[in-house]
Amino acid sequence: MDIITHVDCPSGMDEAEWQVRCDLAALYRLVAHFRMTDFIYTHISARVPGPEHHFLINQYGVLFEDMCASDLVKVDLDGKIIDQTAAGTKFINEAGFTIHSAIHAAREDLICVVHTHTAAGMAVSAQAHGLLPITQHALKFYGCLSYHGYEGIALELDERPRLVADLGPANRAMILTNHGLLAAGRSIAEAFLEIYYLERACQAQVAALSGGAKLIFPPVAVQEHTARQFNPPEPYLAAHCKMAWKSALRLIEATGSDYRR
Repeated sequence: MDIITHVDCPSGMDEAEWQVRCDLAALYRLVAHFRMTDFIYTHISARVPGPEHHFLINQYGVLFEDMCASDLVKVDLDGKIIDQTAAGTKFINEAGFTIHSAIHAAREDLICVVHTHTAAGMAVSAQAHGLLPITQHALKFYGCLSYHGYEGIALELDERPRLVADLGPANRAMILTNHGLLAAGRSIAEAFLEIYYLERACQAQVAALSGGAKLIFPPVAVQEHTARQFNPPEPYLAAHCKMAWKSALRLIEATGSDYRR
């Protein structure tokens, strides 16, 4: 079955924004497909092209598996809803705004940010040793995984500078201690792969620890080598992300293309 890559843009909307909306709605559906949701309480955002620093985030209350392009709410870095048709009728999660606005304001290289509360992610976030370098998936994040200490529900805007400082200038993944996972990407496709690998690494760690057997750690030199293998030259990495994204879309195409509404 061929993947539908374009649906006519609604009248009055920029084509580039509509494409981001469609891709972001697809990512919501994929996160639901891989069971990384927490009812309505997590969030994914994507930067809208242009100099205004606007970004799209989910309408609070819409299930990830039901998300459509038109459900996404465009906001500025002050939390003001930009969509004229959405003002007064759509709402966003306050904690979601705190987390996502912080990263979009500070890291212009990151287009998409994903935050989850999965059982495995929360479990690893509560382990003092953090993510262990015991699987190939975990080694993708060797030397480039950040941690942010828990400060309560992220409703206070003064937490934003600390979130940004802990993420750092180059990392694209972070464990929010006692909370969950955060992953980002220079494209929506890259953000999908970042959260997919991080979640699977956490699942494997929880399973390995639950067995009670002694863990095997690869030599440090192998850990470093594997991390480098996960970060090939940019043209190759971008091509890989694009290929994986097209394959992932097939997982939700069977349910129809209604996420492009």
